[in-house]
Amino acid sequence: MNKIKQNIPNFVTSLNLGAGTLSIIAASRGTGEFWGLLGFQWAFLFMAMGAVADFLDGFFARILKAYSDVGKELDSLCDLVTFGVAPALTLFFLLQDIGIDKWLCWTTLLIPVCAAFRLARFNLDTRQTVNFIGLPVPANAIFWIGYAALMWRGVQFLSVWYVFLCFLVVECWLMNSELPMFSLKFKNLAFKENLPRYLLILAAGLFCFTLGTGGLFWLIVFYVFLGIAFRK
Repeated sequence: MNKIKQNIPNFVTSLNLGAGTLSIIAASRGTGEFWGLLGFQWAFLFMAMGAVADFLDGFFARILKAYSDVGKELDSLCDLVTFGVAPALTLFFLLQDIGIDKWLCWTTLLIPVCAAFRLARFNLDTRQTVNFIGLPVPANAIFWIGYAALMWRGVQFLSVWYVFLCFLVVECWLMNSELPMFSLKFKNLAFKENLPRYLLILAAGLFCFTLGTGGLFWLIVFYVFLGIAFRK
């Protein structure tokens, strides 16, 4: 029974990997429609499912006290697929379908490379037990989901090659930067101590209500600025 309890978080983590794999399969359909949604929209949904599983594995690990080195490594490997490879391939196929120069599509492969470095550093960095240093890989995926949604809705400057490259380079740098970033883990509900978290939650509601999926782009931009404003 104890062995089963120890592996419950790992099972939930594996659901993250399954969602990430399904996201990649859906992304390969690009702007093709099936079951009422476009391929890249299904990719967004599966990444969101992966994010839920990524949250729940930590939740179950805490309540069951089922921490392990294997679980930590498995979590990073799954995150690389769901929040590194999946958003990169979603962008790759979407850029192809909207007629962007092919060379620009290939630059998206920088995303999983930088995500892999980020996750490897995270596993070795004892400073990141409560908050983060550098942009978390799930936040990177959320940013690109919003970016892709805005691009598909006709925000044309985002598909200009030098604008896209600028965002790509900045995002990849942020993942491996020394910028302190707060997590959404609440130790208590004190307003002053959790002000940036409350602001981020409020912004998430406002951006997504007014801009839909595209609001996720501005949410992560706001998150980065909050990280700069509240860094210690």
